[in-house]
Amino acid sequence: MNISDTLLEKLMEMEGCRLTAYRDANGTPTIGYGHTQGVRMGDRISAQQARDWLRQDASQVMRQVRQLHVARTEAQLEALTSFAFNVGIGRLKQSTLLRTIRQGGSKQAIQREFKRWVYAGGRKLPGLVARRQWEATRFFEPSFATDDEIIDRV
Repeated sequence: MNISDTLLEKLMEMEGCRLTAYRDANGTPTIGYGHTQGVRMGDRISAQQARDWLRQDASQVMRQVRQLHVARTEAQLEALTSFAFNVGIGRLKQSTLLRTIRQGGSKQAIQREFKRWVYAGGRKLPGLVARRQWEATRFFEPSFATDDEIIDRV
């Protein structure tokens, strides 16, 4: 499962890129567009490696989101992939956001749950506010049905 170029570009914009390892807002060694696996402080990578890792990492997250069987449209899949890429699939699985979606919550309730996730390191971050707004909006945009939704209709 590969992510679309459109989502890849959006993630690149939201994540930002740093070619030298740094500590993210939670103190995790990070490089490129939010890549954390095996990163050590002092590591350096190329712009192409950063993009390749983002595509691989986001594709893996998208597969995990698909396994939840809650995204009925590509827009929902993209919104939840962005969310899970940022906070982690484990946190999505335990979230009231996922519970609200599974319970058939209203648009307002689901969007409110997205917008609760704007803190990192105990601080409200403007970048997370903007990201959650995009995800909350994207979740309800018209788009193609996912494979899961098509199968459910048959």
